[in-house]
Amino acid sequence: MKTGIRAAASSVWGLLGLGLMLFLPAGTFAYWQGWAFAATFTAATTLPSIYLLRTNPEALQRRMRGGPLAETRPVQKVVITSAFATLFASVVFSAVDHRMGWSSVPAWVSVLGDGLVATGLGVAMLVVIQNGYAAATVTVESGQTLTSTGLYRHVRHPMYVGNMILMPGIPLALGSYWGLLFLVPGVVVHVLRIRDEERLLARELPGYREYMQRVRYRLLPYVW
Repeated sequence: MKTGIRAAASSVWGLLGLGLMLFLPAGTFAYWQGWAFAATFTAATTLPSIYLLRTNPEALQRRMRGGPLAETRPVQKVVITSAFATLFASVVFSAVDHRMGWSSVPAWVSVLGDGLVATGLGVAMLVVIQNGYAAATVTVESGQTLTSTGLYRHVRHPMYVGNMILMPGIPLALGSYWGLLFLVPGVVVHVLRIRDEERLLARELPGYREYMQRVRYRLLPYVW
């Protein structure tokens, strides 16, 4: 029950924060792309969280322990701070783009962006369902075991694949082409996070070195 209350409170505060990020820089509530994005984001995070609360509350707790203060590795504190800043900037800048009218994005492209947002978040939550140790922080817990089934059979970091799908979806959903510029720092941040995370996993998680030999690609098969 305590986990459920924390999750509910986090959702409420997160929704309020998202509203400020969207409608304050947009300068209006008459922003259907912002409402559609907020609804998509809320549904794609709340429904899987309810499922985890019922089936694996420990996994949900790990997902809620995130952010720079939760990271124990200095490099990850910098990386996750940069990741949050990039995500925040992408949302706010896209809303400003709407206000200023810099982009002319067709409605169907915004709907496609919402589809990417839902897919990216869905992939990330599916990873948590398949691997209860998929935390929001880079760490290896006592008794943690290697997961190599499900999405992990294809790439070593499927959760970050979800993030890669999510990132272009955000500005498109919000009706901004210029917001796609934040893809560049977003990808760089993820590459740095993955490289540091793999050094930790190879050193501390039993079987991970062998897993790296079996599954050769981190994010995209035959590319990287």
